[in-house]
Amino acid sequence: MGIRIDAEVGYPVNDEVERVLGLAEAVGEPVTVTFMWEGGRPSQRAVLVPSATLALWEHWAPAAYPAGEEAASEEPELAHPEEFGAFTLFRRRVGGRTAVVRDGVVVAELLDPGEAHWLEEKARNVRQGFMDPKQKAAFEEFLARQAERGGE
Repeated sequence: MGIRIDAEVGYPVNDEVERVLGLAEAVGEPVTVTFMWEGGRPSQRAVLVPSATLALWEHWAPAAYPAGEEAASEEPELAHPEEFGAFTLFRRRVGGRTAVVRDGVVVAELLDPGEAHWLEEKARNVRQGFMDPKQKAAFEEFLARQAERGGE
């Protein structure tokens, strides 16, 4: 089910952040990132999802990620865009996502891990509904074999 990469990024060390952003763009798969404060303690965990993958998930997912009431009431404070080499991060006011831009094009987004997992699962479930029964059964068998091997 794709590549799983966990990366720890010393924040805000530009070279490390730029390297992880480039890695996610190159592999075209979600990358789980833990940003670290000075002293080595984790500050934030997110999933960096390439734009094409996110577009696919959002196309097939039947509705937006159900945010809790407390998340809806907390409005993130505005911040200046942050530059990391060739990449610029823009935090979005709605949804708490952060867009990753290179050369004026959004190449990925940082999502809450729960939202990323929810979108991926919903998209897969809805997409399976469009398969003919024989294809769907083969796909479910494939997923079961992947789970037995330790895949997600």
